[in-house]
Amino acid sequence: MEMEQRPLLFFIVSAVTLLFCAAASAQSFIGVNYGQVADNLPPPDATARLLQSTSISKVRLYGADPAIIRSLANTGISITIGASNGDIPALAADPSAASGWVSANVLPFLPSSAISTVSVGNEIFQLADPSLSTQLLPAMQNLRSALAASPLSSSVKVSTVNTMAVLSQSEPPSSGAFHPELLPSLRGVLGFLNQTGSPFMINPYPFFAYSSDPRPETLAFCLFQPNAGRPDAKTGITYTNMFDAQLDAVRSALAAAGFPGTEIVVAETGWPYRGDADEPGASVENARAYNGNLVKRLQSKVGTPLMPGKPVDTYIFALYDEDLKPGPTSERSFGLFRPDLTMTYDIGLTKSGSGSGQARNSSGAWCVPKEGATDEQLQADLDYACAQSVVDCGPIQPNGACYEPNTLRSHAAYAMNQLYQASGKNSEDCDFSQSATLTSENPSYDACVYPGGQ
Repeated sequence: MEMEQRPLLFFIVSAVTLLFCAAASAQSFIGVNYGQVADNLPPPDATARLLQSTSISKVRLYGADPAIIRSLANTGISITIGASNGDIPALAADPSAASGWVSANVLPFLPSSAISTVSVGNEIFQLADPSLSTQLLPAMQNLRSALAASPLSSSVKVSTVNTMAVLSQSEPPSSGAFHPELLPSLRGVLGFLNQTGSPFMINPYPFFAYSSDPRPETLAFCLFQPNAGRPDAKTGITYTNMFDAQLDAVRSALAAAGFPGTEIVVAETGWPYRGDADEPGASVENARAYNGNLVKRLQSKVGTPLMPGKPVDTYIFALYDEDLKPGPTSERSFGLFRPDLTMTYDIGLTKSGSGSGQARNSSGAWCVPKEGATDEQLQADLDYACAQSVVDCGPIQPNGACYEPNTLRSHAAYAMNQLYQASGKNSEDCDFSQSATLTSENPSYDACVYPGGQ
């Protein structure tokens, strides 16, 4: 009997080894959130093929959809699944409920589907239900015990996701600290994470920081663009982007709570490409800049000033728009891809040679507004460019290919580039009273094509 079992055991070990090697050769620190509050999403198998055409190696689900988990089998893509807030009371009260949850949502899919983490609840410490905060740790402990009971699932981590609101202070980063009233419950969870080697999962969103402070210098700081930086007098570090500053504030808060070595995972971060009139900064240009520069930052493997030399595992929000989400327009406008599997905009995730998505030619130069350009400048530039006979502003009129997003900045960008291209492509033709600049990144999107690129 022992000899008969060896080929099967060898096969399982070999399959796990191949999956590990495949994941290791990819950019293992880049993930994406796969939300499902929508009625127009493509089939899971089509999404799995799309993901394999990219450098995305991790997917976070908000539940445990069996069709999606199965579709990712044998792809080498790591999967985080979620136990809902509503599951927590039963999981906390009864170990057998946790065993049943694992039997239903984890064991049937291993080892083919690489489930790496179970996230218990979502943003529990920010809810107005204190009972869930006290039940969270027992639920996590019972799930971990249930996972440990099977060799197949014993390596699966258990964590929970938090917002930056768990911090009472985050600026400067060295002052990072958790809200004192959360510490009794939070310390228990942090102790569990430390004991089990599981990560502290956090949702930093520079977009919301900019929304509360919509100045040009704040936007540049949030988008990883050139700026004066923000010094931290205690450490002597000058931070040049909000993402690093927020993560180092979390690192400082963990250290202050007595858990300096806990791994940090970014469970969500992103930037909406569209928003309402009172949502400053929600645009295709800014979404492309934030997510594209974030990917470059992660690929550089520089880490953060307090966590140098290692990129933090980061899940970008989101794979697709979720058209059934309530709230402002931005809530439905974070998708990197459309339901037809084409890119909303390109941030450099497509593997070379892949035919998936619609990446635009990035050679040449295009004339676009500077980040600090005011609405008054942009309106004057738009009016001036459209008044020239060589400029066709029809595409930015209603029903035109470039009318959406219907923002002054987007319309001005199209018109300014039209005039620059028609005027001989001299650098002085992209000045517009110092409100414009040249870029090598093609601003084309969807059916809206910006002339240039030669």
